[in-house]
Amino acid sequence: MPGHLLAIDQGTTSSRAIIFDQKLRPKAVAQKEFRQHFPRSGWVEHEPEDIWSSVLAVCRAALRKAHLKPAAIAAIGITNQRETTLVWDRKTGKPIHRAIVWQDRRTAEMCTELKAQGLEPLFTRKTGLLLDPYFSGTKLSWLLDAVPGARARAERGELAFGTVDSFLIWRLTGGKTHATDATNASRTLLYDIHSGSWDAELCRHLRVPMALLPEVKDCAADYGMAERKWLGAALPILGVAGDQQAAAVGQACFAPGMMKSTYGTGCFALLNTGDRPVASHNRLLTTVAYQLDGKRSYALEGAIFIAGAAVQWLRDGLKIVKKASDTGALAKAADPHQQVYLVPAFVGLGAPWWNAEARGALFGLTRGTTSRELSLAALESVCYQTRDLLEAMRRDWGAAGDTILRVDGGMTASDWTMQRLADILASPVDRPKVLETTALGAAYLAGFRAGLLPPPETFARSWKRDRRFTPKMKPDVRDAKYQGWQEAVRKLLA
Repeated sequence: MPGHLLAIDQGTTSSRAIIFDQKLRPKAVAQKEFRQHFPRSGWVEHEPEDIWSSVLAVCRAALRKAHLKPAAIAAIGITNQRETTLVWDRKTGKPIHRAIVWQDRRTAEMCTELKAQGLEPLFTRKTGLLLDPYFSGTKLSWLLDAVPGARARAERGELAFGTVDSFLIWRLTGGKTHATDATNASRTLLYDIHSGSWDAELCRHLRVPMALLPEVKDCAADYGMAERKWLGAALPILGVAGDQQAAAVGQACFAPGMMKSTYGTGCFALLNTGDRPVASHNRLLTTVAYQLDGKRSYALEGAIFIAGAAVQWLRDGLKIVKKASDTGALAKAADPHQQVYLVPAFVGLGAPWWNAEARGALFGLTRGTTSRELSLAALESVCYQTRDLLEAMRRDWGAAGDTILRVDGGMTASDWTMQRLADILASPVDRPKVLETTALGAAYLAGFRAGLLPPPETFARSWKRDRRFTPKMKPDVRDAKYQGWQEAVRKLLA
């Protein structure tokens, strides 16, 4: 009997495939980076064929590394960079434009116009989101206007819209399935998170024909069969969730009050609020955490656009480090008397500011500033932004300040960074045994649907901690550093 699970983790800068056994132990990993496109300042695009070819390549590579025949895979789970927007021809499957990435800010003016019309309260009430270029709806509207003939073709039902999960499902199933899950749908500005359906009124305001939209399913559901020609066997796709929600599942954050934060290109913190959507008064997002058996669970989310990307900037932009892992040692050796702050608003500021026009800045530079202080500023910027989110969640939820933060993602491999995070938060930080919790969440959802894995409450008991980081910084030092960060943000926004 097939007992392995294939998790496709399609991210912002790379695609990964991880094969897990029936006890959710990773057996093989393959990863491939792909090109980022920046046509103008604030614009970020991906070539859809790069996404597709990289996914196929890593799936095949993972199978080879695991020494498994394709028939050994019981199910596929997919997790994806959220909000990234694609439109393709229903007959040919060919995209009409490059994918517009979640980081892209080209629709800032459109969002400003919608706010001026007084529409943000309507969108927030129904979707839990703010009117910001981050989300898919305005990107989709822009595409329909920018590509000649696209709007008319969409109205005739010739085109399909999807986030990356939908695009991959469509391709894998040979166009037989046009679907998404509730978590990805909840990030589009088009989906009512209370009724669990696409909203005609919101579509009308964004001028999006509803004929474009995919079917919305549970996170653990039948998404059709991946055709034999792709991986060597016809394999069922049984689990789908946006990357941040998949990470929350992988971290077993199933109980209200549990919180996780993922540190990848950006940083995204989710606080489970149970079956009750909590409206934020501190400019956080209310979103679907997961949907199983038709029942939605909700979360408060804080989105930081730049986390690991700040370290990539040091490596690829400034070229002051050769590899990302060098930054921890440099930060440790930084001059403690210099107070250098990086506010990494390279593509605007996310929660809790939501300023699409802001751009990054460095404060406190002196002639004595070196790669050590810049590395420290980049890593600490992630810690400060996480504290901003935690403070906002504490005000909205009440108990968030007492919650132990479960962390995952590439940056969490750095002990120095995780210790500094605990120091700045004045709160314990738990790192799990399996750092690839996003892929783990996708694998669990697929395995649960396939009948191989237990229900969430049983799965939660299997979560294992690798290490707990507890605060060691003196309170007066912590407070002074955080006050300096707040002042830097105020100066930037001014």
